[in-house]
Amino acid sequence: MGPYGSVGGGMGWGGWLAMGLVLVIFWALVITGIVLLVRSVGHRHGVAREPAGTTAALHILDDRFARGEIDAEEYSRRRQLLSPDWRRSI
Repeated sequence: MGPYGSVGGGMGWGGWLAMGLVLVIFWALVITGIVLLVRSVGHRHGVAREPAGTTAALHILDDRFARGEIDAEEYSRRRQLLSPDWRRSI
């Protein structure tokens, strides 16, 4: 007899099967945790997004008005053209 009480070595097929399942479950949990962590860090909750072009154009328009390059009438006209509500009515 061997040191573990039997000739084949201690753990039977049931032990190897259980160990394999535990290993698969462990790695599945680790990978799921990493995916959830990456998603939560990369995603900002509750932030409404406008199209990037519209936002950039409005910032440029605001800067031009602040620097005095355009007057209030021109600013209002262009801002109305760039607003999302105006584009929906077309």
